[in-house]
Amino acid sequence: MPLFDLPLDQLRSYTSGVTPPEDLAAFWDATLAEARAFPLSASFEPVENYLTVIDTLDVTFAGFGGAPVRGWLHLPAHRDAGAQLPVVVNYIGYSGGRGLVNQDTRWAQAGYAHFIMDTRGQGYGFTLGHTADPHSSAGDVAHAGLMTRGIASREDYYYRRVYVDAFRAIEAAQAHPAVDPSKVVLAGVSQGGGLVVAAAGLTAGRLDGVIAALPDVPFLQDFPRAIDITPRGPYPEIAQFLARHRDRYESTLAVLGYFDGVNLARSAIAPALYSAALMDDICPPSTVFASFNAYGSGMSASSASRAEKEIEVYRFNNHEGGQEHHWIRQLVFLRKILG
Repeated sequence: MPLFDLPLDQLRSYTSGVTPPEDLAAFWDATLAEARAFPLSASFEPVENYLTVIDTLDVTFAGFGGAPVRGWLHLPAHRDAGAQLPVVVNYIGYSGGRGLVNQDTRWAQAGYAHFIMDTRGQGYGFTLGHTADPHSSAGDVAHAGLMTRGIASREDYYYRRVYVDAFRAIEAAQAHPAVDPSKVVLAGVSQGGGLVVAAAGLTAGRLDGVIAALPDVPFLQDFPRAIDITPRGPYPEIAQFLARHRDRYESTLAVLGYFDGVNLARSAIAPALYSAALMDDICPPSTVFASFNAYGSGMSASSASRAEKEIEVYRFNNHEGGQEHHWIRQLVFLRKILG
């Protein structure tokens, strides 16, 4: 795949034309208050993982509408008794789920608690999932896939439910006694990276403890541009929907404005390490830079020092991004934050 988006010097200064809805904060305040009215009911059941250096717990907690969301919590087996560990809350890419019990334990291998959130209604793709989406019937037409499910209204849109799950996953991770609730790191690739951005923005001023955000080639950013220029899924699901429903462009963008990472990134205050791949035709680099350049921009001057942010650019990579190279970069970034 050749370079197809803006040149790097333009990307570094690119800002999206997306503007936040006037009631964005009120919408999410009400949404999260409704979600938190349900008891979190986080449970942690030890499970055999066939490993000698990692302990794993099968997690269930109440997500959107009180519905159960699954996850894994991996812990270093030889941790000090009574010690509390920083936790990495890990969100998964589009179509994936939490996977098998020992499929991804790398953050626990690095000495962190590693909390993996299953994604409701997914797990049909590259990794298995175990969480249903019982609120998926929105009574409206949609294109195949998840990007237009419930898109007729902000209340019914699929990612409203997933963003709430991402928020409550942090609360669930903080509830385990082996986790230091004041040291939460958010990490994810693609859709997972988009959930990192959303959760970083939604927790700011609403939930303490998030100290770092690691959005890796994040999805769900700068929807208007992404819909126009992205040649490979999932963004084209929206374009294909609009190709048939020609009169719904403005109303669709109005709904997406409540879920656009560019709008939510403005509120974030945790230090962030982004990544972008310049040949990425799934999450184009301009959409990633739109999010990065907006990140923390809505903070007051008194808190600006907490909005440290960096972006690592992989010039010759597609959506795979930096992969193992970027994980090392993330480890170094976290060591700096955690001292």
